[in-house]
Amino acid sequence: MKTIVIKECTDISIENTFTFDLSKITIAHCVGCWSCWWKTPGKCVFKDLNEFYHEYITADKAIYFSKITKGFVSANLKNIFDRMIPLYLPYTTYKTGESMHVKRYDKYPDIEFYYDGQFKTANGREIFEQYINRVFYQFYAKNISVMPIEKFCINRGKEI
Repeated sequence: MKTIVIKECTDISIENTFTFDLSKITIAHCVGCWSCWWKTPGKCVFKDLNEFYHEYITADKAIYFSKITKGFVSANLKNIFDRMIPLYLPYTTYKTGESMHVKRYDKYPDIEFYYDGQFKTANGREIFEQYINRVFYQFYAKNISVMPIEKFCINRGKEI
């Protein structure tokens, strides 16, 4: 099983995986130029994520380690979400009762999403978890789990 790790927590590592370390780079935001759909289908005009796109779309599982910033994902992680649009076609479908972009590929990775940080309220945590589930539902992930980072540490028997 091929796994990709996208992390902002610098002290977590998983052996034998492609790791995309957001703590070491800043991702440019999507400029909405549509080049990834019309001029260079499936590729962003910014070439900084080409390796990431390949590793992500060929992975069976993507594991995210996200920092909570003011009750939400960081700007860097939100930029990744926005910049994943080349992995989908510019057309929309309404098969599921809602508008979604059409898949460009046959398979998308399952998601394990771990977050590190506190929420002011339980409702804030619930909204955050619902948001993450919706993002990856729109990204055609079949299996999505969203948990506090402590669950990863307990499940894997490792300390942060």
